[in-house]
Amino acid sequence: MRSPLYVTRPMLPDLGHLDGLLKEIWASRIVTNGGPLHGRLESELTSYLGVPTAMLFNNGTIGLLAVLKLFDLPPGSEVITTPLTFAATAHAIHWNGLRPVFADVCPETLTIDPASVKKAITAKTSAILGVHVYGTVCDVEALQSIANEHGLKLIYDAAHAFGAEIDDCPVAMFGNASVFSFHATKLFNTLEGGLVATPNPDDREKLYYLRNFGIRNEDEVVEIGINGKMNEIQAAIGLLNLPQVEQERCRRRALREMYNDALDGLPGIRFQAPQSRVKQSEQYYPVVIDATIFGRSRDDIYEELKARNIFARKYFHPICTDYEPYRGFPIFSARVEPYVQKVKSQVLCLPFFGDVDKKDVEEISLVFRRPSAVRRVRAAS
Repeated sequence: MRSPLYVTRPMLPDLGHLDGLLKEIWASRIVTNGGPLHGRLESELTSYLGVPTAMLFNNGTIGLLAVLKLFDLPPGSEVITTPLTFAATAHAIHWNGLRPVFADVCPETLTIDPASVKKAITAKTSAILGVHVYGTVCDVEALQSIANEHGLKLIYDAAHAFGAEIDDCPVAMFGNASVFSFHATKLFNTLEGGLVATPNPDDREKLYYLRNFGIRNEDEVVEIGINGKMNEIQAAIGLLNLPQVEQERCRRRALREMYNDALDGLPGIRFQAPQSRVKQSEQYYPVVIDATIFGRSRDDIYEELKARNIFARKYFHPICTDYEPYRGFPIFSARVEPYVQKVKSQVLCLPFFGDVDKKDVEEISLVFRRPSAVRRVRAAS
């Protein structure tokens, strides 16, 4: 059997280069609390992401917790988000003493649907938390218009959107804040890690207090904060990975074209829609599989790939409203039935990283194109 092929694989630096930075850490004996490597990485990411405020955190979830606290949202108020996201998005809302409210997704992009967001707004709504899912960016103009009209904060979970741009403008310049994940599964990783970016330079000081217990100096604690600091070894990994990001993104872009060519023309298979104004992050390669047209379900393909030691992922299934803490929460939709309830059983993310080669794509394509499935599709038509 072939060696395992996973949905992604962490980009890692050359061990020889890492050795040099580890020696710096050992020489300084500074391993955390905003050490020199942490400072260098934060500075480089501020420049790379094109924002005035970029603050490192030990992971993306803590970044989400902190950014919701940053805006002093009224206790018990409602934050509208999408159910088609990782659990941390909704959990961060709840942990802040706020109530997550779920809005449907757009069928074309699978990002939060502005028309459905309008349906979800009440007198208790204080913010919108959109998610740039799979690297596809939200309709930032429509969401900003809604936020302006209703006096709401607009925050983005940008875990899938590192380095994305809209009309050459960095994605983190939209809304009030964006939160990135640097988990090992992400395009850019620090093994674990995250970052909060905002277009407002005045947010920097308060974010600093939020991630460091509210400590101003040895004698003063001026805010209520938590321990959100990134350590020096994480920062070292980040410093070495950052120069590799564009090459990895380029390789993934070429892989996307290979997949598109390999799966082109299959009835019932829909690719991630290109966004003409957007520089893609190249985080994931999702396909939407309509079993009534294709002849096999998403789960059929998932199991067939797994039998070949190819591990795709059913991101995101179950959706948040299927989880015990949020079961029974309604999904507000501009449609008769929420589209997300249908598409949650259709999305499959295929292996997507620079070392996936042509033979891998051909093997995956064979699973999709095997004759029995095509015959069923033709018979159904």
